[in-house]
Amino acid sequence: MNINWKVRLQHRQFWLSIISLLIILANQVGALFGYDITLISEQVEEILGTVLMIFVMAGIIVDPTTEGLSDSKQALTYKKPKSKK
Repeated sequence: MNINWKVRLQHRQFWLSIISLLIILANQVGALFGYDITLISEQVEEILGTVLMIFVMAGIIVDPTTEGLSDSKQALTYKKPKSKK
């Protein structure tokens, strides 16, 4: 697997998705042991969980080699994934 970790670690969407994932994981582990770490109502917790999952999903589909959420001009021209040479 070829991943440019230096670039990926500098991308804020990558960190946003990692932090979101860790918050969700902490909430689930806390719930497993009977701790309520959210200190807010159940409905608000569900809404926040949904928002965090959207952030995680956005982090998964982000191209970390470009600014923002869009693909590069080169990537937009591909009809199929670029093959490794």
